[in-house]
Amino acid sequence: MSDKTGRLFVVSGPSGAGIGDVMKKTIESREDIGFIIPVTARKMKAGEENGVGFYFYDLEGWDALAAEGDLLECTEFAGNDYGTSRRQVNEQTAQGKNVLLNLELSRASQIKKNMPEAVCVFMIPQSREELEKRYQATARNRFEVPIRMEEAQRQLEDSSFCDYIVYSDDLDAAAGELSRIMDAESNTFAANAKIVEELKK
Repeated sequence: MSDKTGRLFVVSGPSGAGIGDVMKKTIESREDIGFIIPVTARKMKAGEENGVGFYFYDLEGWDALAAEGDLLECTEFAGNDYGTSRRQVNEQTAQGKNVLLNLELSRASQIKKNMPEAVCVFMIPQSREELEKRYQATARNRFEVPIRMEEAQRQLEDSSFCDYIVYSDDLDAAAGELSRIMDAESNTFAANAKIVEELKK
């Protein structure tokens, strides 16, 4: 177990920001990433296994998670609840592992409210032109690009709670920047409290 305490990092941004690719490259370059499994109140489908992909709860169990304060964030999608477990995050960070999540901005905002020490990163290309170009490359009709650009603008306006911004125009540069943010946060007093206390003795 590391004497350092890990941190929870939440990366958010509009669709097309390239978050998934940047996170994949960042994770591949580091050995301090801990993983957690999302929790959900939906029923298991055929072939699914509890603890593989999701931890499944019935409604009573889900309500108990909420009452205990274990849900750092939760959202409803297609009539089912999904969320992030505080207990899982704490277990990983106590071992010195950093937890890296890709969540919608509204879910990241919930985490920042419930765990202020979480580090929130907003990711987006540095120019509107680059983002629009990405949308145009995948657009299925002429209405899609302006709708997605409007949503990106809304997210920019709501992102002021985030601690950092990373520009994703270049994959390697963005992954390097995200990794440097993680390194910087690992050197805060909060992350090194146990080591500092030992040095005082």
